Amino acid sequence: MNDDWRLQIDLDDAGIGGQISDHLRAAELEHDLETAFDQRVIVSHEGERIYLYAGDRAQLERAKGVVQGQLDQKGWDARFDLRHWHEDAEDWEDPDAAEPTTAAAKEAEHERLMKTEDEETAARGGLAEFEVRVEFPSHREAKEFAAKLEDEGLEPVRRWRYMVVGAADEDAANELADRIRAEAPADSKVTAEGSLAAAWRERPPNPFFFLGGLADG
Repeated sequence: MNDDWRLQIDLDDAGIGGQISDHLRAAELEHDLETAFDQRVIVSHEGERIYLYAGDRAQLERAKGVVQGQLDQKGWDARFDLRHWHEDAEDWEDPDAAEPTTAAAKEAEHERLMKTEDEETAARGGLAEFEVRVEFPSHREAKEFAAKLEDEGLEPVRRWRYMVVGAADEDAANELADRIRAEAPADSKVTAEGSLAAAWRERPPNPFFFLGGLADG
C-alpha cells in the first residue's frame, strides 16, 4: 500500500528525539503494529521533531500509541498532528475535514483497491534479505518512480517522498541501487543494506524503517 499518511510529533523536552528513535529501533519493542514489509512505518527525524509515515491511518494510529506509551513512561510531553496527503490540493490536510461527496466516493473506491492489493501481496509472502532505500527530492518524483518499478513487477513501499524496495541478496540490492542512482533524479539519496529479515528469525520484528533528515517534511 502506498497511500500517504503522516504523523508529525513535536517533542516539548529538549534532547529526547534520539531517545524516542532508539526506543522505536529496539528489537524487543512491544507493539500491535503490522510487521509485513509493505506495512511498515517510515521514520524520519531531526532534533525534537519526528515524522512517521504509513500507508494507512490505522497503522499510523497504532504507531502513535507506541510513541505515546514511551512518552508517558518517561513523563515527557509532545504534540501530535495527523495529516493525509490530498492529491488535488497537493498538500497535507486534516483527514477529518469534510470533503465533497464525489471526492469521498473516490477515496472509498481507492481504499477498496488498496485493500485488495494488500491481500494479494500478503498471499505472495516472503521477506527480503536486503533493502534499497531512497529519499527523493519531492513527493511527485517518488510516486512516479515507485509506479515505474511497480509496472516492472517490483513491490516498492513508498511513504511520502521515501521508498524502500526489497532485494533477494546483496548483489541484487547493489545492482538495483546502482540502477536507481542512474535513473532517479540527481538529488536522490540511495542506500543498499541488509534488511531486518535475518534478524527477525531470532528477534521480534520491528515495524519501522529509519531514514534520514526531514528536509521539507
